[in-house]
Amino acid sequence: MRWPLGGGVMFGTAGKDDSPFGRRAPGNDSVYVVCHDPDALFDRSVAAGAEVVRSLVDEDYGSRGFTVRDPEGNLWSFGTYRGE
Repeated sequence: MRWPLGGGVMFGTAGKDDSPFGRRAPGNDSVYVVCHDPDALFDRSVAAGAEVVRSLVDEDYGSRGFTVRDPEGNLWSFGTYRGE
């Protein structure tokens, strides 16, 4: 997956080999990715068929974001919060 600001995100499949990464059980990972335009990314995710776990929301701490589940059951959260 190419990331708009450069670089990329690499995906790995659980159960593909005997390495520590390959032995992970599906559906146990959760990732948060900072993004500049969560609304556009949400629209793209929904159009691509993502399972929406948490729709777009404005948090009381200033972030705007959402969460979807991938085909292996892992949670991906995207939002504007960059930490402190």
